[in-house]
Amino acid sequence: MTDAREVGARIEELVASLPPRAEELVRLLVGLYGDCLERIAEVVDVRTLTADPLVESLLLVHGLHPDDVDTRVQRALDKVRPYLGSHAGGVEYLGVTDDGVAHLRLEGSCSGCPSSTETVRMAIEGAIEVAAPELSGIDVEGVVRETVLQIGMGPPPGWTALPAPGPPTGKPEVVSVNGVAVLTCAVRGTLYAYRDTCPVCAGSLGTGTLAGERLTCPGCGSAFDVRLHGAGLDGLEQHLDPVPLLSDGQGLRVAVAS
Repeated sequence: MTDAREVGARIEELVASLPPRAEELVRLLVGLYGDCLERIAEVVDVRTLTADPLVESLLLVHGLHPDDVDTRVQRALDKVRPYLGSHAGGVEYLGVTDDGVAHLRLEGSCSGCPSSTETVRMAIEGAIEVAAPELSGIDVEGVVRETVLQIGMGPPPGWTALPAPGPPTGKPEVVSVNGVAVLTCAVRGTLYAYRDTCPVCAGSLGTGTLAGERLTCPGCGSAFDVRLHGAGLDGLEQHLDPVPLLSDGQGLRVAVAS
């Protein structure tokens, strides 16, 4: 599927190298199809158009999306918030300032999880960049660390597509994403993703037993709840390391910090 954001960025690069008359021609053509899209939005229910990711991206480019930036950011965060639970304990959206920077606050922390900050950064940046490409940046305030993590809205947000899942097997599966082993578990029609490492014995969980939401490590027998952010069961304090996962019109995608 065509990614309008990537195409738009490439067009800008090419336009910058064109002579003045050619640059004017491109801008006139872009303005023309923008005006046409605006007319279409006037005669149809524009919300039905947002169901298609490509059309939605064009609506965003031309400022025709029916939802304001606050609504879109909140919706984007709702998609990834469950996968930030054991990393940051939650994320609070504070709003967008006049200079186009979205402000958020992280609550809680994830002790003993070295990939915590990077995973949260990629999840937040990726989700918001897709939903609100007009933003100039993001400020994420960490309550526990009492620091501000500056996130620039730049190139690719770091989300990688996963292969389309096959028929349910009732077993965990392991896929390689950018050189990182990612464990996926399907429970009651919902897919969950974690790094394929047992926090107790450091072994792979790929051949473990999945009974409902209970995943048992084949190496040490430790058990985890894959629906509850990988929380340890039977009094176990350690937990799995969640991987942010999105499922939308572009398929399944995960954010993994190598």
